[in-house]
Amino acid sequence: MAETDHRIPVGDGESVAAVHHEATGDDWLVFCHGFLSDKSGSYERRCRRAVERGYNAVRFDFRGCGESDGAFVDQTLSSKLADLAAVVEWFEPPSYALFGSSFGGKVAFHAAAEDERLEAIVTRAPVTYNPTFDAYRTVVEGEGACQFDTGDRIDQRFFADFDDYAFDDVADSIDVPVAIFHGRQDDSVDVSHSIEATAALETNLLLETFAEEGHLFSSEAEERLLERTFHWLETQ
Repeated sequence: MAETDHRIPVGDGESVAAVHHEATGDDWLVFCHGFLSDKSGSYERRCRRAVERGYNAVRFDFRGCGESDGAFVDQTLSSKLADLAAVVEWFEPPSYALFGSSFGGKVAFHAAAEDERLEAIVTRAPVTYNPTFDAYRTVVEGEGACQFDTGDRIDQRFFADFDDYAFDDVADSIDVPVAIFHGRQDDSVDVSHSIEATAALETNLLLETFAEEGHLFSSEAEERLLERTFHWLETQ
């Protein structure tokens, strides 16, 4: 199983770090990590499982995360969408599916209207509706910035951009199959948002909730997630 590191230009002299897990076929699966995450850890496991199922798999760090250029405070949803677009163009898959976890799910949904090669979206605990970030917004409005336990922070620039991306604005345009997996005990992204999103989407849809799981899945739930993901993709 070959794994190849890439540095992909994204503009302004910056680049993002990506890893291609190579398979022999033409099926591709691109992974978008969460807000305070990166391409390591669970994404290595997910990509290797994808290759076992015949997919070329790509994991990458958004700018300001992991091994990519840039500062976290400068990243926005717009920059993440640009990073994803650059990664897809770099590998030039004939078609592909997206897997987005948490904020990576929001990136995937808003990217869906931009590329006709996209064939399916899989999300885990996706951020859909913007009120999920209201607590962070309140801190930014009161203190000028919101700093996380990781040391990363966001300021008003993040929300000035974020407010341009409402889920309802793209829900009608998403015409590829969508799978949503969500823990019912999630205290970061309320599962009710995923349930509400299913009512807004007008496409082939799978919603599966995990009764005992929070925002971070247990290893057992992660295994179930992967099995369900690849079985679902094979049926689309």
